[in-house]
Amino acid sequence: MVKIANIELPDFPLLLAPMEDVTDPPFRAVCKENGADLLYTEFISSAGLIRDAIKCKRKLDIFDQERPVGIQIFGGDEESLSLASRIVDITNPDLLDINFGCPVKGVVAQGAGSGVLRDIDLMVRLTAACVKSTSLPVTVKTRLGWDEDSMNIEEVAERLQDVGIAALSIHGRTRMQMYKGEADWTLIGKVKNNPRIKIPIFGNGDINTPQKALEYKNRYGVDGIMIGRAAIGYPWIFREVAHYVKTGETLAPPTLAERVAVCKYHLQKSVAWKGPKAGIYDMRKHYFQYLKGLPNIKTYRSRLVLSTDPAEIEGVLDEILLAYADYEIPHAPIELVNYHENCPM
Repeated sequence: MVKIANIELPDFPLLLAPMEDVTDPPFRAVCKENGADLLYTEFISSAGLIRDAIKCKRKLDIFDQERPVGIQIFGGDEESLSLASRIVDITNPDLLDINFGCPVKGVVAQGAGSGVLRDIDLMVRLTAACVKSTSLPVTVKTRLGWDEDSMNIEEVAERLQDVGIAALSIHGRTRMQMYKGEADWTLIGKVKNNPRIKIPIFGNGDINTPQKALEYKNRYGVDGIMIGRAAIGYPWIFREVAHYVKTGETLAPPTLAERVAVCKYHLQKSVAWKGPKAGIYDMRKHYFQYLKGLPNIKTYRSRLVLSTDPAEIEGVLDEILLAYADYEIPHAPIELVNYHENCPM
């Protein structure tokens, strides 16, 4: 069993990474039902939250069936992060996470996200301010460093632990890498195996097969894995990894009927939470991955994207189910979509 403060997780838990414009309640519900052990919200601007911005407040929506769930905030100012932490505390999530990892230019330009990696003293002060301002366990998600000349994650881990964080998730790239190249887990392993480190260490970056998850678990000794882009349109990654880690056996991929059923469920949740117009619009980015692997699917996918009626969309999905009834989707490694290129931040 892995514990984050008083939160009990199973051995080698699988975490859903916080992703802007992706990890909303409908998406989290789909991932939870398919085996994610700990969920995170989209990241929330501390300044926006303090201004009572409607979009930011909506990101605070959490539901009992998703627990344990953490709310993630970002900012580069001690006072605003402190105030935001108090606001988050009132909404009663299971933990508060600080985003020191987002590489998107709009966030970094605010001196937030991975922009804080250029000033480790500031990172420590910001973290301490959050820890002092909330009764919740505080965790951090970050990267190896700003660039290849400043990969100081070992120092960061020790100092953040010293000011009271309860767990640390590390993405195996620097900020300057964005999502290019291959994630390097070597330093993640060094942090985990540092005798000074007592808190759980979760690895993140490029996990797109159950085999890689088990390999990295064994090679680097991390307490669990955080999965982000691989779950977009493929929430089954969680159950597949969990099963493989436990048994060494590969689960069969989801059938087309499963894919269609989960896509419908996701759509229904999206419409219920955001309303018909926004809920349908938000689903458009998910269809490609849900239907990936089906030949000549472009026409159907175009109809899904252009439709503005939930019943019509479900009808198109039913057509797909009939048209491809005899087709078996091959089980291939998941393509990691670089959604950050279109990140609204």
